[in-house]
Amino acid sequence: MTVEARIRRDIEARIHSGEWRPGHRIPFEHELVATYGCARATVSKALGGLAKDGLIERRRKAGSFVAHPQVHSAVLEVPDLAQVIAARGEEYRWRLTNRRIADQAGDVPLPALLVEGVHHGGGEPFALEHRLIALAAVPDAAHESFADEAPGTWLLRHVPWTAARHRIRAVEATTAEAKALGLRPRGACLELDRTTWRAGQIVTHVRQLFRGDRYDLVAEFRP
Repeated sequence: MTVEARIRRDIEARIHSGEWRPGHRIPFEHELVATYGCARATVSKALGGLAKDGLIERRRKAGSFVAHPQVHSAVLEVPDLAQVIAARGEEYRWRLTNRRIADQAGDVPLPALLVEGVHHGGGEPFALEHRLIALAAVPDAAHESFADEAPGTWLLRHVPWTAARHRIRAVEATTAEAKALGLRPRGACLELDRTTWRAGQIVTHVRQLFRGDRYDLVAEFRP
């Protein structure tokens, strides 16, 4: 792990644990330089990444502070489908259909692991999953078979994320997708396209396709 990544990890941990509350002043750059024994440019880059992720605010001449949550925005969770289905009172099962090193990965940096499979609930197909995992960010994933545990469940237990982007839309299933989900051809589906980051580094990108008649997207909002 680089010094920059270690600085970001340590500051993230203090923020997420509640040790450093919103408004708390982060140590000055020269203090972090002394603590980590690194160049000031390394500290500046680490703080810049935390600011980009919205975890801290950098104020000219005043220093850096833990950011206050944006009260006007709502963030969707990154759910564990195994828990979602279990909460419905249904038996959950994951079936792996493909696992290999990807030769193309879009925005996910290579090397990347491609994992595909089907989530089942109550004995029926619930969602298809096509996932890419950046092995530079998650090297331990290369040693996982994902035959018994879905990659999303594994990632939530092993790799805390700091930022996520969702895109959700209604789509028609292709012939192959409809067959895998037990739908009629061109049946209505909900597609969730999500990328997650940790400390500014892409962890994973996933496309999940849900049967439109079996999935409701619900979000609760609080001031």
